[in-house]
Amino acid sequence: MNRRIFGILAAGLLGLSGCTREQADPSVAVSNGAPIDLNAAITRARTDNKIVLLDFTGSDWCPPCKELQKEVFSQPDFQAYAATNLIFLVVDFPTGFHLPPDTSATNDLLSQKFDIQGFPTLVALNGEGKQIWQHVGFMEGGPKALISALDAAKGK
Repeated sequence: MNRRIFGILAAGLLGLSGCTREQADPSVAVSNGAPIDLNAAITRARTDNKIVLLDFTGSDWCPPCKELQKEVFSQPDFQAYAATNLIFLVVDFPTGFHLPPDTSATNDLLSQKFDIQGFPTLVALNGEGKQIWQHVGFMEGGPKALISALDAAKGK
């Protein structure tokens, strides 16, 4: 297979599965979101017998991230599951607005901690803070598929 065809195929697969930060556009506005407190989330997960789900996303520029939001996270089935089973944290890397410096720094540290290579990436942690599951790219199958994967990771 020649390199041009391979490059086109690889770019197409990346578009279906996930994005990298290099695809981002320049930032222009400001957000006022507070930084994530992962330790507090883990403590709450342990206390409430839940798991922490981190959604590493480029919410305003990554097509698979937007699709995951639309097809999974915004669906009533997922929202009901999340309310009783998850501490759901969005770790955003937007380009259409600036995060506050402390939030941006925290998100960068979390990205390094979990070795995030593309977006979206979902990372699940148990109540002890141990990583129990990870998925990179769009997840086919809607809320049902994600719920099944998280229940299996939790050991339900």
